[in-house]
Amino acid sequence: MLTIITTAKPFRGPIAVIQRNALQSWQRLHPDVEVILFGDDPGAAEACRELGIRQVPEVKKNSHGTNYVASFFDQAQEIAAHDVLCYVNCDIILMSDFRRAVESVTKLQKNFLLAGRRWDVDIQALLDFQREGWEDAVRYLALQTNRQRPAQWIDYFVFSKGLYHKKVPEFVIGRPGWDNWLIWFALSANVPVIDLSRDVCAVHQNHDYSNHPEGEQGVWQGEEAQENYRLLENGRKFRTLESASYLLESGQLRRNPVRWFVAPRRWLRRPLYAVWFSLLNVTRSLRHRLGLKQGSSALSFWQRWRAGRQ
Repeated sequence: MLTIITTAKPFRGPIAVIQRNALQSWQRLHPDVEVILFGDDPGAAEACRELGIRQVPEVKKNSHGTNYVASFFDQAQEIAAHDVLCYVNCDIILMSDFRRAVESVTKLQKNFLLAGRRWDVDIQALLDFQREGWEDAVRYLALQTNRQRPAQWIDYFVFSKGLYHKKVPEFVIGRPGWDNWLIWFALSANVPVIDLSRDVCAVHQNHDYSNHPEGEQGVWQGEEAQENYRLLENGRKFRTLESASYLLESGQLRRNPVRWFVAPRRWLRRPLYAVWFSLLNVTRSLRHRLGLKQGSSALSFWQRWRAGRQ
């Protein structure tokens, strides 16, 4: 049916609860779902053994110890039991509406990239997956909280095996931009990108950024983030779900009318993006020498844009 891949943070404190909730929700999507966790973070081996999940500990890392996206994407496409793969961030709960959406598309398409927006909620306890109606409770919480992120925020990708094999640049996981590159690449390869946001309630469990030594600013504007930005080539290889070829609505595909307005807006904004990404590259060494690994104004710009307020 489907092979789901992910990487995780150390299984300590609240994030351990969040990750266990996510992993167990994926296991319950279908009896034939394969889940593979890449990486050797503390507690990962124990969690995989307990939950009956396959672990692949060998992942290439950068000098900061952060996993390269290409390393586990390539391995996954070589060892997956299924021809359809899904990368999901390990804080996302998926439910039966996700399974139905994937089944609907795979009946119609052989090559594709599926992705969707997420709903942010606060979940601080382990979910009881044996309890009848757990899905309804989680979905109700998400809809009542009513915080669906805009098209820039993408936490899961379903794709045909081979689409990204040996093609992903040296992005690192957990930093900005690589998710938007995945959409750009599929569109540039004439692979249909399908936005599942209207049919799928993907639930993101809120968490802090304590895993990064510089906190939230380090995640968004630290040295690793800047390297990811550089690989986007001044925003040329950056796309969002607004550029999706199709929308899935009530199980049916329909063309995305918004996509025709994205290119003109992008051309109008391109000088701004070029200045933004060039500034990051040009000032990196200077800010590093000054001990300024992030700029508050630049961080504010990127966060506001990601939040959909630009």
